[in-house]
Amino acid sequence: MKSFASPLRTAIAVLAFALSSTVFAADLPAKFDPSRDAAKDVAAATAQAKAQGKRVIVDVGGEWCSWCHILDRFVNDNADVKSIVESEYVWVKVNWSPQNKNEALLSRWPRITGYPHLMVLDADGKLLQSQNTGLLEADKTYDKEKMLAFLRRYAAK
Repeated sequence: MKSFASPLRTAIAVLAFALSSTVFAADLPAKFDPSRDAAKDVAAATAQAKAQGKRVIVDVGGEWCSWCHILDRFVNDNADVKSIVESEYVWVKVNWSPQNKNEALLSRWPRITGYPHLMVLDADGKLLQSQNTGLLEADKTYDKEKMLAFLRRYAAK
């Protein structure tokens, strides 16, 4: 008689991992929130990236930033851009505003001169790229080819 205990345990373990990964991703901020612990969010994103073989994009900006909202819409409205972001990166928003400049965290990296600003980290948290998003703009949105090239260049191999 064949035992189903082992396959059942395996299925439960896979389901538990999937649920914990989903909860983990949901714990990252969807908006720029001055009340969040940005260092904790980046650490969580890095751990998730390591577990999933991805890189991290730290999106620094604020709810006050019109270009930050344009970037969000651009990523969501362009399926090919969104696909690369979802398959290759863990995206985490870090607030910069008068209420919380997150100076302790942001002092780890090069000085930011405009918002939004993207930091690409490897799965160990090492900075790979500090990206001025103004260089990715086109007219009143972002340049799709430049954005795709940027995302492909720093995707995990």
